Amino acid sequence: MTTQDTKTAGAEPAKIVPPLAAAGFNLRDAAIRYGFLLLLAGLIVYFSVKTNGFASPQSAVFILQSVSITGILALGVTATLVVGGFDLSIGSVATTAMMASSYVMVILGGDALTATMVCLAIGILIGLINGFLIVYTRVPDLLATLGMMFLLLGLQRIPTEGRSIATGMTLPDGSVATGTFSPAFLALGRQRLDFILPNLVPVSVVVLLALAVLIWFFLEYTRFGRMMYAVGSNERAAELAGAPVKAYKIFAYVISAVFASIGGILLAARLGRGDIASGNNLLLDAVAAALIGFAVLGAAKPNALGTAVGALFVGVLLQGLTMMNAPYYTQDFIKGAVLVIALVFTFSLSRRRR
Repeated sequence: MTTQDTKTAGAEPAKIVPPLAAAGFNLRDAAIRYGFLLLLAGLIVYFSVKTNGFASPQSAVFILQSVSITGILALGVTATLVVGGFDLSIGSVATTAMMASSYVMVILGGDALTATMVCLAIGILIGLINGFLIVYTRVPDLLATLGMMFLLLGLQRIPTEGRSIATGMTLPDGSVATGTFSPAFLALGRQRLDFILPNLVPVSVVVLLALAVLIWFFLEYTRFGRMMYAVGSNERAAELAGAPVKAYKIFAYVISAVFASIGGILLAARLGRGDIASGNNLLLDAVAAALIGFAVLGAAKPNALGTAVGALFVGVLLQGLTMMNAPYYTQDFIKGAVLVIALVFTFSLSRRRR
């Protein structure tokens, strides 16, 4: 036997590489990146087959309107998640903005611009308070924003003694409110744009898209956005690198509260009243959308694109369940179950991939 034959006999057999693996295809990676988008597409197909009218333009408009408010609040939550925080007060901030705008126009007789500016000022103030409590008094973010949530839930009921605000309502002193909602203000929540698609795209959806593009560009392509990710990834390292960590964290909570105020404005414009009970589910829906965003395209981090897709997922799910006559008390359970499955799927597979 020759030397070459000895080497050949002792060599390990060559491994057979599957064609897909050789081409760089990995089923697990594909599941991480595209699994949630496929799940969303599957939901749309399922509800379209199982219900009458789900694929109709009217259903699409309703989904888009609900997604717009949920999505805007969820984008605010995303900003706090980026810096390693969390904001539980967004639902109550949105409801407070809704009540404040209604109060300014219906009871005080103000115009749409005044009402909008008051709501934005309220959002900035609440964001600064939340940020101050978390950064300077070192109250944990969940406790600080939870306390703010309960504070606002009580505060927004005091001026009207717990009543919703509507045109012609009787005030606590017995007088009648003479103000009305401005048509320009109501157009923010009810107007549909004809120049994009015929009477199909609500103004609120355009607002959502504009804010989503803005926060996406800010987080992904600006120095400030990248520094916010650095703060959330390793706050101590960012501080040692000279980053103003406290300022970034406060700024994130201001973004969250301002976005929640914008959502409250749009909700008041859509309803045409200040309904104290209408914002009860905003927190759960927005948080679900923001956290589901972790699973979109395998990001495993807070991101604006994933949040927008998460909001669309929540809107499609709720509309489909409603059209299938699913009991209202089961919807939160289903949303929670989908959220848990999506997060477990994403983070477990991402950990294995790393």
